Amino acid sequence: MKHAIEETNGGPMSTETYGELTRSTTQDLASLRSDMPDLMKGFGDMARAATRDGALSKKTKELIALALGVAAHCDACIAFHVQALVKLGVTKAEVEEALGMAVYMGGGPSLMYSANAMAAFDEFATRAGAST
Repeated sequence: MKHAIEETNGGPMSTETYGELTRSTTQDLASLRSDMPDLMKGFGDMARAATRDGALSKKTKELIALALGVAAHCDACIAFHVQALVKLGVTKAEVEEALGMAVYMGGGPSLMYSANAMAAFDEFATRAGAST
């Protein structure tokens, strides 16, 4: 299913799927990976350290990241974190509760981006064959 997604660079609306968005964002970052390898390695190392199981589970940390992505109005963030969450076995109810916190903390704009996060969940869960 295709969804209207506002590109993270403030460009025009597109109708790519969230899966296409993750692929195109990864491709678009290729020049940064080659031109600034230390920066990209540092970001990757930081992401792995931040999401590692600890006092909070990896899934809980990804739910927090999703809520922050919603509050920041970042569709690519929503796509990558929902994709990770589906792989971690997240339920629709868990996603919805995290989105409830995003809306509580971010108001109306977060509510609108919560709709995008639910569309991403539906897309990735359907592709993974997950039940809601």
